[in-house]
Amino acid sequence: MTDARLRHGRASLALSFFVQGVTFASLVTRIPAIQDRYGISDGLLPVFLAAVPILAGVGSVVTEKVVARVRPRVVLRWTQPIVLLALLGVGAGSELWAAALALGVFGLAVGALDASTNMMGVSLQRAYGRSIMLGFHAAYSLGGIAGASMAWAGAHWDLSLLVSYLPVVVVLLPVAFVGSRWYVEGKQEDEGRAAPKGKAGAVSFKLLLPLCLVMSFAYIGDSTVSNWSAKYLQDVLGSSEQLSTVPYNVYMVTTLLGRAVGDFGVRRFGAVAVVRCGSVLAAAGFGVVAVAGGAWIGMLGFTMLGFGLCVIVPQTFAAAGRMFPDDSDTAIARLNIFNYVGFLVGSPLVGAIGDAWSYRGAMLVPMVLVLAMLVYARSFGAEPARYGGGHERPRTADVG
Repeated sequence: MTDARLRHGRASLALSFFVQGVTFASLVTRIPAIQDRYGISDGLLPVFLAAVPILAGVGSVVTEKVVARVRPRVVLRWTQPIVLLALLGVGAGSELWAAALALGVFGLAVGALDASTNMMGVSLQRAYGRSIMLGFHAAYSLGGIAGASMAWAGAHWDLSLLVSYLPVVVVLLPVAFVGSRWYVEGKQEDEGRAAPKGKAGAVSFKLLLPLCLVMSFAYIGDSTVSNWSAKYLQDVLGSSEQLSTVPYNVYMVTTLLGRAVGDFGVRRFGAVAVVRCGSVLAAAGFGVVAVAGGAWIGMLGFTMLGFGLCVIVPQTFAAAGRMFPDDSDTAIARLNIFNYVGFLVGSPLVGAIGDAWSYRGAMLVPMVLVLAMLVYARSFGAEPARYGGGHERPRTADVG
């Protein structure tokens, strides 16, 4: 595979991550508007919100089976347009069943999308022979900032969901589809055959479990910030309503910045050291938030959280690829499920502890879980799992 083809594949996959970030942020930041449009009650809303990650987990499981027959790039080429059209469907409907159908399709497709993008990212990283995964997730963060900004504009100008979503889909759908022409994977594509696989069931859950726990803990921390930062700043630290919207934006920006430079840290110090530093920094951030005496100190804690957590998830996918080089697609599809487990657990867990005890105390729970990732940091430097059959050896390509 030529260096130019790898560079084009890397750029096109980064574009896909960006589109994914825009799409997901466009949905989650307009949840109040979706609730109003369809008349979803406060009691029913959590059911709708939980259904999306649950179905995404199903989509990830299905993707594991599908990529045994077709390449991840084929899955990505067709699921990304489905996710965009499902977003448009959320904005275009008027009946409750239409919202349920559109969100259901969105959930299933986004699970396949998450799995296939990370499969391809790990495969390309193997072809490059050096860390590039954080760069892909930086593109996702940039897309999230763009999507949230457009959603803010739509809410500010009181635009309907359809008017807000239509330009996003009209622009990004053809861009994503044309960009998919340059998708490549760092596997034996030139021979026109699938990469060799290990024995069936070669992905040992026992070996993968530490990475699954790290993925869950990281998303518990992430969902705590996304769901509770504004309420915490306003209700606990006494900030204004306007100021309470700042921490999540700061968190998104620091996530982008940390991921933009994180690959250099991995190349210089190794994945284990970067994950350990990220875990300690994120735990310190939760500690600062828990003891903060005012809003600005609280925002300092959320800033530390962004820089700490941003490196964990991309490196977890990369570690799974290193651990099971002959079955990395299967390992990543299974690991991806725990993304949604953490998302589902995090927000209700913090809310329940906050209501039963205190929200300051609730911040200590994700702090402890993030610190627990130190115990599993060794898994990020693991050698390939030993099972029957030979191992695919990474090849180094000196490409940009």
